[in-house]
Amino acid sequence: MKHYIAATILALSATTAWADNVTKPSPLSVGETIDKLEAAATGAGATIFARIDHAKGAESVGKSIPDATLLVFGNPALGTAAMEADLRAGLELPLRVLAYQDADGTTQLLWSPAEDLFAGLDIPADAEIVTKVNGALKALTDKATSAE
Repeated sequence: MKHYIAATILALSATTAWADNVTKPSPLSVGETIDKLEAAATGAGATIFARIDHAKGAESVGKSIPDATLLVFGNPALGTAAMEADLRAGLELPLRVLAYQDADGTTQLLWSPAEDLFAGLDIPADAEIVTKVNGALKALTDKATSAE
């Protein structure tokens, strides 16, 4: 019974976290959107840590899911500032943005805003680092979803 209650609480908290994520449509394919996001992040001085093709992973086990790629990246200046405020921010960093094809075939970008990433840490929602991380995510995803 304890496991059922714990699983239920975890599922509810995951649902809440999902609702707080930011979604932005892209006129480009998943691959093109992630390529542009990677270029924008690199151009802004970020380090790319991983590019994970979830659809390819599904294929490797004989399954099929819509196109979905996760980009994991970070900027040591921003990340270090967050971790100076609360070292536990390292559990939420580096940043992650998912590009995926939705049920209508539209590419979407999805990420968690900084105030959600740092919730429960000693980083107030109105801290300068929260504003900077959100600003960076907005600028980078704007570049990634532009048709230019």
